[in-house]
Amino acid sequence: MAEQQTPQGRNGPAHARSAPWHWALATAGCAAVVATALAANSATGTPGPIRPTAKAIPAAAAPDPAKAELPLDCGPFPVKISVSFAADLGDGRPGTIAAAHCAAENGTPPDAVYLLGPGPGGRPAVLATLLSERENLTVSRLGLRSDGVITGHGQGYSSDDVPRFSPDISLDLTWTRKGGGWDRSQTAAPLAQS
Repeated sequence: MAEQQTPQGRNGPAHARSAPWHWALATAGCAAVVATALAANSATGTPGPIRPTAKAIPAAAAPDPAKAELPLDCGPFPVKISVSFAADLGDGRPGTIAAAHCAAENGTPPDAVYLLGPGPGGRPAVLATLLSERENLTVSRLGLRSDGVITGHGQGYSSDDVPRFSPDISLDLTWTRKGGGWDRSQTAAPLAQS
């Protein structure tokens, strides 16, 4: 019986060998993919942060809340800033978050919380009201997380029958930037012991 010849040759199947033009085509394909990726993205050499970092800044570098015209109706009483802090909220601009109330001679006046920014003529401008005085909370703490969320703590009263020296509502507050405004959330917190 005669041995049959196959296209593979006498010694079995032929092995694939890469010719130089195969490597040239592979290199050109990789270069095209990289070039397309660089054209689609900014080629600055260093990756930028996805979201700018919020950070505290010196009070002198931010609007002075004592110079702001706050929208509180205090009648004959002056406005008092109870707590505030200065920060860059991640947009590169200085801001001040301030809790303020009417400095009444008696009782526990409620606070309002405002976000202040530079205004015309160097006077601070109210950019947002984060908490209205109509919510009857006294704010004892304000702060900033590195993700730009503003935090606070407030206490209040469930009814007019609760003595003003003994608040029975305690809330941890957060404000998160959403679009051009701020979303507030709150959770019940333990009442401070006096």
